[in-house]
Amino acid sequence: MNFDTSHWHYCYGKPLGTGLLKQHPEDFIVREQLGYSPCGEGEHIYLWVRKTGLNTANVAEQLARFAGVHPRNVSFSGRKDKHAVTEQWIGVHLPGKQDPDWQSFAMPGVEILKAIRHNRKLRTGTHKFNDFILTIRELSQPDEVTDRLNALTAGVPNYFGEQRFGNRNGNLFLGARLLDGETIRDRQKRSMAISALRSWLFNEFVSCRLAESGSKQALDGDVMLLQGSNSFFCAEQWSDELQQRLQEGDIHFSAPMWGQGELASRAQALLFESTVASHHQALCEGLAALGLSQERRALMQYPEQLQWQIEGQQLQLSFRLQAGGFATAVTRELFNPTPHQD
Repeated sequence: MNFDTSHWHYCYGKPLGTGLLKQHPEDFIVREQLGYSPCGEGEHIYLWVRKTGLNTANVAEQLARFAGVHPRNVSFSGRKDKHAVTEQWIGVHLPGKQDPDWQSFAMPGVEILKAIRHNRKLRTGTHKFNDFILTIRELSQPDEVTDRLNALTAGVPNYFGEQRFGNRNGNLFLGARLLDGETIRDRQKRSMAISALRSWLFNEFVSCRLAESGSKQALDGDVMLLQGSNSFFCAEQWSDELQQRLQEGDIHFSAPMWGQGELASRAQALLFESTVASHHQALCEGLAALGLSQERRALMQYPEQLQWQIEGQQLQLSFRLQAGGFATAVTRELFNPTPHQD
């Protein structure tokens, strides 16, 4: 399979300039916003963890070992960037047990900043937002970046970032071997490979849609996501009322997260999505055979609380994205990352 990513469509045209992102972990800061506060009692301990240069799954594994529980008793809402400084909640299920001495947990690059009990498990995808503070260095076209920053609140493609696909697309190639019949016994690697394939295909749908009709043009039969929810409905015929709701941010266009079953779209939108799928028939059939269900994801994402400052060739940028949004999909619209990044 050919996993090219260079052709994916830009909202504001391909940037002319370059910039250096993630030169240091401190250049990419992420803080998870759960959307609720742990109640202070219950069988689950929520740990507010700061990690530097580490992936979330490895930290969770070491916390399980320290607490003397099976890794399945440790959970987190989302995987955070490895090459970054990130703060997030990690849950440990400890029914009927005393709290370990969390301050004695020793793992280079990890700090446990807070521990508080809660009465429910921390499940995947339960956080509401992620806040980002980025430092981009060696900007070659700072004036162009300023112009593009002023356009960002109109939205950027909701692409999955390159970290989903692994170093040099390693997760994608592993997924291709899985579809070819290779057995992957490591559950985490298998899950990441499947997720990479599905995410790459989603990006293909987004790119084709933006190239075909842009981010504002509706199609009869579009599947609309409700703001702040995974709920959706099919707009059999586009109307002035739906257009108003779209402009107010109450609903959003969506694209398929591929799986078995029929597409939820109809009419023009179904024809368009079926045509894109036909160009990736083997991948679509492989994902369906893995037992995944058809789901939807927003076509666009909208950075909130956007602030920036440019001094010389350095950009300090902060914004908030809804859970599941990738900051690198935002920076992609601003500059071309210098090639040294892994």
